[in-house]
Amino acid sequence: MNDVYRALREHLDSLPAGFPATRSGVEIRILKRLFNPEEASLAVHLRSKLEPAMVIAKRAGMAEREMAPLLEEMTKKGLIFSIETGNRPPAYMASQFVVGIWEYHVNDLDEEFVRDMEEYTPILGKEAFDHVPQLRTIPVGKSIDAGIEVLPYEKAEEMVRKQKKFLVAPCICRKEHALKGGGCDKLMDACLIFGWGADYYERNGLGRVITMEETLEILQKADEEGLVLQPSNAQEIVNICCCCGDCCQILMHLKRHPSPAAMASAAFVARLDIETCIGCETCLERCQMEALSMAEDHAVLNAERCIGCGLCVSTCPSGALVLERKSHGAQPEVPKNTMEAHALRLKARAKAKADLNDKLLRHKNA
Repeated sequence: MNDVYRALREHLDSLPAGFPATRSGVEIRILKRLFNPEEASLAVHLRSKLEPAMVIAKRAGMAEREMAPLLEEMTKKGLIFSIETGNRPPAYMASQFVVGIWEYHVNDLDEEFVRDMEEYTPILGKEAFDHVPQLRTIPVGKSIDAGIEVLPYEKAEEMVRKQKKFLVAPCICRKEHALKGGGCDKLMDACLIFGWGADYYERNGLGRVITMEETLEILQKADEEGLVLQPSNAQEIVNICCCCGDCCQILMHLKRHPSPAAMASAAFVARLDIETCIGCETCLERCQMEALSMAEDHAVLNAERCIGCGLCVSTCPSGALVLERKSHGAQPEVPKNTMEAHALRLKARAKAKADLNDKLLRHKNA
């Protein structure tokens, strides 16, 4: 039976975000919890592109009439992704573990599942977050000065207004930490999903459909509570997460790094005028990366820790903090859409593995 789950692990590891093996086997425990053996054996036949049941059934050597209900059940269980459009038959694709399968289980967490994920996340994070980021950081609207050039895909409000369907879901990171008796008391319904992603979440009872106005109100609330806006790392977004450094696995991963600015996909960086700073320390409370500290009677900014979220700027009473666009060479490459982002992430992971193998080979031959 373990062979089925090892094959599934390898399949998930071939997807853009990865799913690396561990010595403890915690990743196999997680898969056994989520997939029964039949589902595990079927999941390896799905690709990173949408396909009808007929195509997947042929690949798996099954009849379509047998495959279709199994795929529907796996969709409802949050094991794969699907789209339903008009009179066409549903189309299905493999879902990466993060962001994906893990988030689809926001409504059925328990302490055992959370413990396993707590053990696995530091290992998974190196694959899922360290190459081409899955999410990027955009500044809150109030932090952008009128004189700064801001591209359409860098403005949260503008991106929201382009959407046709809106849904909000609970933050799985805050729910995870609440189960452990920690975390924060900030906005729980904080994950905004759009378009075909919203359709999937609605069909599976993972969130509630809301209006554009409600979506914009959530963005306003996020700014008030000091939450970082992290949309999907593409110009055509499918989600915006409102994140804090106490619960969000991505921000926590960045915070542990000595230079979060080098790891984050962000177009802006804060600049501090110490002559204007009044030493109120408001910015210290707002910063999720601990980029700000005090020196005598004024704040000090460590730009290497700044991820350009603008939370310090939007509430600075003296105007001492402003956002600036990074230099041309430091601008992040933002893929056009999700599929382009997946391709870039796979390429980056392949290069990282090749570089590691070369390093090991040189060490062996030294």
